[in-house]
Amino acid sequence: MENIEVHKVGEVLDASTSKMEQEAITQILGQGKNVALDLSGCKYVSSAGLRVMLYSYKVAAMDGLKLFLIGVSEEVREVMAITGFERFFSFYQTIDECINQPG
Repeated sequence: MENIEVHKVGEVLDASTSKMEQEAITQILGQGKNVALDLSGCKYVSSAGLRVMLYSYKVAAMDGLKLFLIGVSEEVREVMAITGFERFFSFYQTIDECINQPG
């Protein structure tokens, strides 16, 4: 897929990091690019972190863009499944898998 920028999320996505992460993601979307969130190094996502992902998804959708999630740990994916957030996102194991997808 063309027009996609990878944003690497830190080890924790919670209230202490959510504002910074949200600003970085919004900036990429503001450039008209799809965002691939690399969560391969992220071990913990709080409710504030889930809000960042959902808000980013909504902003992307309003602009006809997409938000992809890469390398989500089993623990984080489980939380997303329980909360119903999982249905909003496309998940990929690697950056290459995401970037080389058709469409």
